[in-house]
Amino acid sequence: MILGAQLYTLREQLKTEEDIRSSLKKVAEIGYTTVQASGVGPIDPHILKEICDENGLRIIVTHSSPDRILNDTEQLIRDHDVYDCKYIGIGSMPLKYRTPEGYEQFKKDYREPIAKIKKKKKKFMYHHHSFEFFRMPDGRTLFEHLLEDFPADQMSIIVDTYWLQFAGRDVCATIESLKGRLECVHLKDMCIPNMENLQTFAPVGEGNMNFPPILATFEKCGAKYMFVEQDKCVGSPFDCLKRSFENVRKMGY
Repeated sequence: MILGAQLYTLREQLKTEEDIRSSLKKVAEIGYTTVQASGVGPIDPHILKEICDENGLRIIVTHSSPDRILNDTEQLIRDHDVYDCKYIGIGSMPLKYRTPEGYEQFKKDYREPIAKIKKKKKKFMYHHHSFEFFRMPDGRTLFEHLLEDFPADQMSIIVDTYWLQFAGRDVCATIESLKGRLECVHLKDMCIPNMENLQTFAPVGEGNMNFPPILATFEKCGAKYMFVEQDKCVGSPFDCLKRSFENVRKMGY
């Protein structure tokens, strides 16, 4: 598995072209060679690709605007051709679809763009949070419905370790159940920062999650790319990315 950086971690440091240039240089200096393009400010795709090339970084997957996936599908695909990027990701199901009735509309709305993405030899990637494990009126979770309604040849899952833990799932068992859909995954740790019974994000390997067996399960089940992500950082997000990188390396990956 190849270890990369999810750029959403640096979204506040990626607002302008100048920011992007300086930040991606720092990402490469940490040792990363791949990134997920997410949370990046407005920039021409050719320029972003040029900046990544200059720093020895490959864009493997994106989180793309839900509106662009729906209404600008062809150009979005062409942008990914510029990136030399196979995986077109959605960061989250838009709020309006997060009801049993709304999900029926999600299926109708996204079926056509997903088919267009597949036709162009790319893959639609769905990044989950915890709400997908809400039980629908039939007793099955929204996540189960997603897997049934969008087969593996149409949609892969960007597994997020933090949100599986948050949802009360057995992380390794859930990963195993998704074998065949695991090209790109997120490594995200959970910690308890104080004694108020709340949880938050931590550099990978510095929280309470047991990552060695999680990583081994990802590898066993065919994950190709793993991206460190930290939604909220205490201190510098670059330092958090560096600590995660070093900790995962110590685990043998």
